[in-house]
Order: sequence, then structure tokens, then C-alpha cells
Amino acid sequence: MEEFLKEFGDYYGYPNGPKNITEIRETEFKRLEDQGVVYLDHAGSTLYSELQMENIFKELTSNVYGNPHSQSDISSATSEIIADARRQVLEYFNASPEDYSCVFTSGATAALKLVGETFPWTQDSNFLYTMENHNSVLGIREYALGKGASACAVDIEEAANQPGQLASSGPFIKVKHRAVQTRNTSKLQNEESRGDACNLFAFPSECNFTGLRFNLDLVNLIKEKSEATLEGTPFAKRKRWMVLIDAAKGCASQPPNLSEFPADFVVMSFYKLFGYPTGLGALLVRNDAAKLLKKTYFSGGTVAASIADIDFVKRRERVEEFFEDGSASFLSIAAIRHGFKLLKSLTTSAIWMHATSLSMYVKKKLQALRHGNGAGICVLYGSENLNLSSHKSGPTVTFNLKRPDGSWFGYLEVEKLASLSGIQLRTGCFCNPGACAKYLVLSHSDLLSNVEAGHVCWDDNDVINGKPTGAVRVSFGYMSTFEEAKKFIDFVISSFVSPPKKIGNGIAVCRRFAQLPSEELESKESIPGYYLKSVTIYPIKSCAGFSVNRWPLCRTGLLHDREWMIQGLTGELITQKKVPEMSLISTFIDLEEGLLVVESARCKDKLYIRIKSNPRSDEFDSHDNILENHNEETRINHWFTNAIGRQCKLVQYSSSTSNHCLNRNKSPGLCRELESNINFANEAQFLLVSEESVADLNRRLEAKGKDYNRDLEKPLNPHRFRPNLVISGGEPYAEDTWKTLKIGDSNFTSLGGCNRCQMINISNESGQVKKSNEPLTTLASYRRIKGKILFGTLMRYEHDAKVETWIQAGEEVKPDRE
Repeated sequence: MEEFLKEFGDYYGYPNGPKNITEIRETEFKRLEDQGVVYLDHAGSTLYSELQMENIFKELTSNVYGNPHSQSDISSATSEIIADARRQVLEYFNASPEDYSCVFTSGATAALKLVGETFPWTQDSNFLYTMENHNSVLGIREYALGKGASACAVDIEEAANQPGQLASSGPFIKVKHRAVQTRNTSKLQNEESRGDACNLFAFPSECNFTGLRFNLDLVNLIKEKSEATLEGTPFAKRKRWMVLIDAAKGCASQPPNLSEFPADFVVMSFYKLFGYPTGLGALLVRNDAAKLLKKTYFSGGTVAASIADIDFVKRRERVEEFFEDGSASFLSIAAIRHGFKLLKSLTTSAIWMHATSLSMYVKKKLQALRHGNGAGICVLYGSENLNLSSHKSGPTVTFNLKRPDGSWFGYLEVEKLASLSGIQLRTGCFCNPGACAKYLVLSHSDLLSNVEAGHVCWDDNDVINGKPTGAVRVSFGYMSTFEEAKKFIDFVISSFVSPPKKIGNGIAVCRRFAQLPSEELESKESIPGYYLKSVTIYPIKSCAGFSVNRWPLCRTGLLHDREWMIQGLTGELITQKKVPEMSLISTFIDLEEGLLVVESARCKDKLYIRIKSNPRSDEFDSHDNILENHNEETRINHWFTNAIGRQCKLVQYSSSTSNHCLNRNKSPGLCRELESNINFANEAQFLLVSEESVADLNRRLEAKGKDYNRDLEKPLNPHRFRPNLVISGGEPYAEDTWKTLKIGDSNFTSLGGCNRCQMINISNESGQVKKSNEPLTTLASYRRIKGKILFGTLMRYEHDAKVETWIQAGEEVKPDRE
């Protein structure tokens, strides 16, 4: 920390504030320490202070508030609180009530939508927006194009000054346009528009993708010198420009000064400022601009009078009353003064210096990282200038990581491992497709190709055709600490920086993850050969299974394995990831009686379900009712609703020919092998786990010490990984190299390693469900390959319909290695 304070000590920690950063964390954010959370997504939403919430609840429980659309004393008092909140918002942006009004909305997105739908678009209007705008700004384009206006994305180029330009005249800003979009094919872009046509220019005060801050001189240049600023574009001759600033991201540390940069519209959300309340934002609108907006809908609170059976309405004239439909969210509005009180005590300038010192530290550290072969590991986006005194970015660090060979680590791999380390960050494009494409250098062809490949927002496709589809973002808030920034850097080094490699346990690993010293990792002498230790069937996906000595095989694997699943009433699949208590639901199948028996501690009686031998449908239909008797269906679904504590139903996979399985998003997708026929398993018919591999993992866990593994009461059992087949014999991870294997008289094909998720961190020792970071964290340290944490082997059974085949514990396992 000494090195950090030497460079940033004058900026970090609020040295002149009422509390320093240590006192703030100890008194107002104790929950972060208690839960071991490192929160680094303040660009997405900052955190509320515990003291802030105490004051809010104290006020709410000490006062009575009522609907402000009334003349009662309580309603009048509530109206005054709302009026005072408006004044605080305007004061925060240094906006005079004579020039601006504050319209409360449900968030920044709702404020942008309000501007888009009420702006006076005509066929002569134009909507210009910077590439670095949020999707919520891009959505305004639909209103513009729908009214026959043009829309165009632009890039902003800024230089200190032009040759021959006086330094005192300020920065030189140039706007470069991209393709002009229009749905009015008869419109000519080069013709001058009518003098009364309004045009809109939108930009963020701070890009939520890179943290790059835009020069607010754009406001005055567009409004007063548009011809020179837009020179070289089809819009240079357009008049009457209005400016919209999306301040949702930037106003937490540097709110636009509207007395100096009089934008017509500014939008913001309060949870971005101080964490609470959510679902509340504001539109700051110039009063002269508000008069030009054309609102169609009226509602309670926005009308002075209306007559129900004739076309008559008289609207209210005050700007906020004209635009705020329905009753205001007055309890949330009452809460924001406590947030503003907090920000005022620290000051926005001190917040910016504190948070930005942390982002600068992280940027410099990431930029300096090198792999063992000398290759750089990190590519930063929008961070060319790392001098704090002239830094033009907010407290945001956006990047991607590279392997020693120059290929990319997927951002989801970073997010997954960070979560295991207790670090919460953000990945993807952050709803900013323009900035994402611009900084990742993704062409239109790349973007369309990605969509055709199935890539959509929030999916698992983080690298397509060798290019990342998004990035990793860490962002800091007013309560962030140096310790959190350092923990993040340490995480990157330990998880992604590679010293010279060697081969260990059949896979390429870094030296830091190499085999433990032989004296610590001595295992019993390997048995020459392998045998099948146990066979386990899981009739209901995510519920407990049962082990047998002998069981029949069929085209889908083990008979009745994952043949059922629990589904929510809206069609979503319910698994242990959502309801960990599902691991406490036990199952058993009596083949002779044709019964599935289910038991839960939450239910008084066992559930008996008659098994159908021949499903009537050959199609996969999760809505298919496999129960012939409606009362029986109701009984079963009621039992499971009680067992998991939410409304649900049991469904059966009834296909004998389907080639579909469920992908990570729990939607139908292709299996690894189209020839595979599986039920509700994620990827394959069988999962095989080796006792020796589990023993090796247990030794690694034990080597970390009891304090590190306090949640692991005893060595892991192989069934923690929900395998169908457990084998014994040989060396740890020998199964990695198997291509095919024979168990008894049955033949199987290896489909590769099983990519593990946090579900293996759920244990149910002594009937109590517990979550921890193990064993996935340890597995990630030495079993990670190209973003996947592999443990266990997926297999396909080579089914012969002419022969009835059973598999039995104790049978010899004969592998065929690659």
C-alpha cells in the first residue's frame, strides 16, 4: 500500500472528509466484510450505506405519508417533501429552477423514453447520437425513424486546439458521422431543413463501457456553433439543435454543471448515485424545451379537468405535473434526501478523486502484467492516458485478457473465477453495443455473424471466431478500498498470469498449479486395471439419486435416468442452482412394481408415482401432461410444491428419438453428438468419476489447511459430483485420455471432460444445505482449460437395440486410450 499512497495519497480515502475510508467501511458497510464480498460493479449499481438505510427507515417509521394528489394535511406535507426533493436534484446539477424542471420517472430509461416519445419529430428532423451510447438512448431512434426523421451515429474527435487556434478558445471538437439511417426514402439528406424543425443530439456524460468522459463543451458547440462543429456531415446546415445528456453513469462523481453547459435534457437514476432507492430516476428538462414536447396521453395528476363522455381535457401547466403520470413514488422520493446528504458530506470532487485513484492503480497494474513468455496479458479499452491530473475517464476499468499464445480468455471465465474468489464484477457489452463494437473492433459482418451463430445479450458466447464478443468491467464507488483493488489484481495474477508451462496429470498446467510435492501427494499404489465401483440413477433432475448393484441400459443411458424434471408454472426449469434444497429430495425406483418413490423432510408422506412403460409421445414437449388422471397430476404437483417451497409441476421426458438436450441457459439445444439420445441431462447420457481423481482433489483441499476449508466437514465423496458411474483403480485423471471404454459387455465413447459449475459447491451434510466456494475454487487452480473447469468424463452408450443389456457394479473397466 505504501507504493499506492506515494502516488495517490492526496486523492485516496477522504483525508479532509468527516470520515476517512476506513471509518466509512467499518461503520456503514460492515456487511461487505461479514460476507467476504469484493463488490466491483458500481457502474451497474452502487451500494447503499447501512447508516443511510437506518435513517430512511427511521423516517418512514416516524412519519405518515399520503398520496400527494389530495388536500389533506398529510398529503400536503408529502407534496412539500417531493418539492424539496426536486430542489435537491436541481441543486446537485447546479440547475436554476427558473431554467429547469425535475420530472421524476421510474429510472433513466423511462426518462429517455419520455423524451423520445414526446420530442417534436418531423420528416426534417435529425437524431444524432455518439457511438458510445447505451441501448436506452439508441431506442429513441425508433421514435425518430418512425416519424420520418433521420438518425445517425457519430464519433467525437477532440484535440487540444487547431493549428493557429488560440489556446484560450478551448478544445477543438470534431464530429464524424457514420451511415445515415432513414425510413423516409424520399428524403434528401443534403437539403436544408425547415427552420422550425427540431433536431436532437445525444451523448453520455460518461461512457458506461470504458468510463471515457465526454467534453461537456459539446453542449454549447452543438447548440450555438453547430455548423462549424458538424462541418463535413450532412447535418451542418441544420438549425435548432437540442442536446440530451445521459448522465446515469457519470453523475455519481461528476454531475454536469447545467449553469455552464445548459443541455435541454438530462437523465439520471438514483441507485447509480447512492444505491437506494431503485426504480426511481429523473428527467431534468429546460423549461423552454419542455414547451416544445408533444405529450399525447394524460392520466391522474396530469390533468386539471376532463369530461368522460365528450372530447375535453385541460392539462396541468407546470412541467412536472404535465409529465408525471399517476401518483409519484413518494416514499422513494422521500428517501433520496438521505442519499444526497451522504454525497454532500464527502463532496463529488473528493468521491471522484478517491474512486479514480483506485481505477488508475488497477489500470497501471494490469497494463504491466506479463506472461512467463513475455507476452502482455491485458488489453485495456479507452485508457490511453494514465496520468490522474489529466485523466478523462471515470472510475471504470474495461479490459480483456489474453493467453500466452495470444488467444483470448473468455470474459465468462473471468467472471466465473472472480465469483469463486468473492469478487463481483460485470462482463459483456453492458447494454452499449456501439462502444462494444468500436473498442473491440467488431465489424458489421462480425456482429451479424455472431447473431447468426446464436449470440444474444447475456448468453455464454464470449468468444466467437477467435474474437471476444464483450469485455470485463470493474468499477469503483465512493466506499471502495485499496484492499479491494489489490485483491482483484492478485486474483488476476493467480488465475491468469502463466509462468513457463509443463505437463502434469495429462493436461497442460502452469507451474503454480503443478502436482503437489510427492511427499504431500503420495497415493496408494495403483491397482493394475479398473473396475466399476458404483452405479447411480437420478430419476428427477437435480434431486438426489439412488445407487444400485445392477441396472438396465437403454437408448438414453441408464433406464429412467433424469427422465423427470421440476418445472415452474411459467415454463422455467427448476434446479439446485435456484433451489439448493432439491438435493434433499430422495428418489428410488422399484422396477418390479413400476413405481417411482419420492421422499422429502418437508412432506409428511412419501410420494408414489406409477411409471409408464411406453411414453405416448415421440416429441419433446415440456408441457406434455404424462399423467392420465387430472387428480393424480394435482396431487403430485402439490407434493412437489410443498417440497421445494414454490409452485411447480413434475414433467416427464417422453421422447425415445429426440436428439436435443438442455444447454446452460436451460433451453433446447444440440448435444455434443447428435447421435446421443438423452433425457433431461445437460450434455450426455453418463457422467463417470474416478475415485482416485477425487482422492487427489481431497489431498489438495487438505493441503490448503482447515481454516481455508472450514466449510468442508470431511473429505468429499465422489457422489458430490453427481456421477452415474464411479470407477476405482489406476492413476488420478487417467480418464482424461480415454477415447472409448468397455464395462462388462457394454461399450462407451468418451465425449470429453465435464465442465463443472457452482452446483458442486452445494453440500447437504446431515440434512442441512450449505454453500461454499469449494471444491470448485481448488479445481479451477489446476483443472481449468480454455475457460472450462473439467472434472469427470462425459460418455455415450453404444446401444444395441437387439440385445437387452445391464450394467453391474464390480465389472471390469477396459479403457482404450487416445
